[in-house]
Amino acid sequence: MLGCRLCLPPELERELTVIEIALPGKAQLANVLDGIIESAALKPIQGDERDKILDAACGLTTIEAENAFALSVAQSKQIDPVLVSKEKAQVVKKNGLLELIETTESLDSIGGLDVLKEWLLKRKSAFTKRAIEYGLPTPKGLLILGIAGTGKSLTAKATAKVFGVPLLKLDAGRIFAGVVGQSESNVRAVIQTAEAIAPCCLWIDEMEKGFSGSKSSNATDGGTSARVFGSFISWMQEKQAPVFVVATANDVSQLPPEMLRKGRFDEMFFVDLPNQAEREVIWEIQVAKYGRNAKDFDTVQLARATEGLTGSEIENVFVEALYQAFDGEKEPTDLTIAQVLTEFVPLSKLMAEQILGLRNWAKGRTRLATSSVVERRSRKMVL
Repeated sequence: MLGCRLCLPPELERELTVIEIALPGKAQLANVLDGIIESAALKPIQGDERDKILDAACGLTTIEAENAFALSVAQSKQIDPVLVSKEKAQVVKKNGLLELIETTESLDSIGGLDVLKEWLLKRKSAFTKRAIEYGLPTPKGLLILGIAGTGKSLTAKATAKVFGVPLLKLDAGRIFAGVVGQSESNVRAVIQTAEAIAPCCLWIDEMEKGFSGSKSSNATDGGTSARVFGSFISWMQEKQAPVFVVATANDVSQLPPEMLRKGRFDEMFFVDLPNQAEREVIWEIQVAKYGRNAKDFDTVQLARATEGLTGSEIENVFVEALYQAFDGEKEPTDLTIAQVLTEFVPLSKLMAEQILGLRNWAKGRTRLATSSVVERRSRKMVL
């Protein structure tokens, strides 16, 4: 008996042996690739180009890979790994659990966070053959805690760029389904897909919102959240496939303690409000992002004026200045930005108590993403 999912009646559960057929590996995909090359009369593909194509097809079934290769030949007269990756992104997106993200951000897109950047750069070759031959264990993952708008999601995207691997985004809320047993099946499908595409980065944004309900699970949903959570953290502990988990969280108090212990993640970083030097870099990045020259602005003075603002808020301030300048048919200046700041209320003022509590929790429990030599005066909140 064949089926796409395990769903046996109780009368047959003890009578049958279940054999799960995993997604094809590179050896099987290579046979499919050779078949397409032969049928399309293309030149043999060898070396790094062949490896790139097979990496792009990892996670597809043999039929899906064949269709992706054939589509690439029809569109570009060759097998392009970029086109294969785009086709895989559409296939992965169909199940509604994972999304393949095209990463354009790099570490240069992030202002500050020098300690976190250094930690990532030391592991940038962790998925290479040289690291495997050296006997280097594959890194498990990274948990980034901090205030909203300080660059946690941006860092998650840049991480995949550093490692040179695909980025899969998991919305933990999509795992849970109304049908009994479907949630557990969904988490197994996520794990299977991530391991088939490996090496890759698995990004879980705002993890506390997806797994916070596991504490009261027995009283609310019959234990479904607890079972899903247990399966996921067990996989994080025991996984052998090169899947690097990047999780972000704003409210760490909602995360179960089992998630935070060593072994689930290699390191936990806390991202605080940007200091003076970081704000200067953020202003330069944001000004250049919108096609302006940073030399036309006094970024040092702007950094002082935006004390207590997050990187996201600095971007919002500059965007608002662009709108005002456009309405007046002129280019934005320092004065335009100053006018916007007079009416801007930062998050550090709106949620001062919560941010202070997050800082107190992180002290001594996590690593700071920025060097501790910077002045603390520049990190104070507006009360």
